[in-house]
Amino acid sequence: MKRVLLSGNEAIARGAWEAGVEVTTAYPGTPSTEILQSVATYDGVYAEWSSNEKVALDTAVGAAYAGKRALAAMKHVGLNVASEALFYSSYTGINAGLVIVTADDPGMHSSQNEQDNRQYARFAKVLMLEPADSQEAKDFVKFGLELSEQFDTPVLLRTTTRISHSKTVVTLAERQAVAKRPYVKNPAKFVMIPGYARQRHVVVEERMARLAEWVEQTNLNRLEPGNRALGVISAGAAYQYAREIFPTASFLKLGVAWPLPQKLIRNFAASVDRLIVVEELDPFIEEWVRQLGIPVEGKSLFPLLDELSPELIRTSAVKAGLLPMGATNGRPQIAPLPQRPPVLCAGCGHRDVYWVLAKLKVTVNSDIGCYALGVLPPLNATDTLGAMGASIGVAAGMRLAGLEGQNVATIGDSTFFHAGLPALASAVYNQTPVTVLVVDNRTTGMTGHQGHPGTGKTLRGSQSELISIANVARALGVHHVAEVEARDLKGLEQAIRAAMAANEPAVVVVRAICMFESAHNREPYTVITEDCNGCTMCFRIGCPAIAKSDELDAKSGRPKAWIDPAMCVGCGLCFDVCARQAIEAGKEKGRK
Repeated sequence: MKRVLLSGNEAIARGAWEAGVEVTTAYPGTPSTEILQSVATYDGVYAEWSSNEKVALDTAVGAAYAGKRALAAMKHVGLNVASEALFYSSYTGINAGLVIVTADDPGMHSSQNEQDNRQYARFAKVLMLEPADSQEAKDFVKFGLELSEQFDTPVLLRTTTRISHSKTVVTLAERQAVAKRPYVKNPAKFVMIPGYARQRHVVVEERMARLAEWVEQTNLNRLEPGNRALGVISAGAAYQYAREIFPTASFLKLGVAWPLPQKLIRNFAASVDRLIVVEELDPFIEEWVRQLGIPVEGKSLFPLLDELSPELIRTSAVKAGLLPMGATNGRPQIAPLPQRPPVLCAGCGHRDVYWVLAKLKVTVNSDIGCYALGVLPPLNATDTLGAMGASIGVAAGMRLAGLEGQNVATIGDSTFFHAGLPALASAVYNQTPVTVLVVDNRTTGMTGHQGHPGTGKTLRGSQSELISIANVARALGVHHVAEVEARDLKGLEQAIRAAMAANEPAVVVVRAICMFESAHNREPYTVITEDCNGCTMCFRIGCPAIAKSDELDAKSGRPKAWIDPAMCVGCGLCFDVCARQAIEAGKEKGRK
């Protein structure tokens, strides 16, 4: 057997391929994005970027109904979007196996909130598995599909950022040939009108009772005997950290996140003197153990917020008296890494948009994407941001509430197709005078440049229909539709002013192809040092290629500007905003 180093996401993709999955779907979202990108490298598996997570899960459910094993992947908030599909598929059950990957993001590395999606398993009454390394990530896909078929249920596979992106050794296997299951017409099973749904609810409860018996016997949960003075219950990445910090303790390592094994937990608790739970985010396991009447400690010792780490667990353990003062377990103390705040890339067209919006002093209701960075200094342009597609509805609500002054919604091209269409349709239907700026960079930029319906390119790179955002807006009944280049600052400002003045639903499509999606061979701009007086205007656009030089202006005493030729892509925004015309293209003056 070949052994390789794989990330959790790569291992999940490999597991799907090995287990005979034939249909995979997703909407890109960190930390789950690489799953489908990896799947797309394998033959024999259909892989698509769906327009949103609900569409992805509906598609995977349909494939499972029709008899082919399927997998849908999404980040934690994506399951919010797909939750209705999760709940109905819990009632209908499936035919061929269906695994739904939900990738949580403790610490909010790239998310608007923290949430513990183990709660979804309990809420929807479905089985959930939780791997603790890449080998388990691969294996649990296969187990999940088999369990899905055995218990006629969708199976959730929960990962977290560290499991998704860290790499461990994985033993590979060959692809398993799985015969397609026949689809048999059965409205009482698959059609969830109330009369049938009531009958299916009984089936769901019976299934949970069978799963409660199964979970007591499965080897996906394992006991690791150690010193009985301390017993630790843990799962996922938190198990790896706890195993390192408490090397001599007794462990109950859970691979099944729901349902939890009542008898196994009782027996383990009885075998140790002190019982703790180490888990990230919610006290999910801890509360279950406490409901069994078992004394247990968890969130009284370890943080409820943010992701855990070995250092944080060690510090908490010392404070709680679980470890002696100064204990390091032989691990060297690691100095904190320097902060690296996010920033729009040099030459990003979103910077032009927010420069103009800041100039117009309008309220900006933004959305999820690279352009969300318009909230940061020095642009400071964004006022609200909540969730995918929320910008248009929030902007409409503020307009209806009589907001003083003008406001606009900013939404990206991928997000527009994900969740912007219903909100825009609602604004048109109700004739709410909201101005929508679709900042179109022709990619799903923040998650690593994936395709969407407006790119004309599928996940596997084949050409497809490129759906025009402007035409979609017109088809929805928007009469005031404009298209403008982001680099045309004057034209962009005029288009925004005209849209706001229309006093009706209006859409401005701002074209700004991502710098990583097109070839840019323009010469870098340079500062004419003798003409620069350090006015700071070019600093205010927030371009990472522009920095303060060591040279000070003789009159003002302020540092003059310097443009890093290695970073500058020649977009020209700094040239446009420089009142003294102290910036020019194609020359090597003004180097630091």
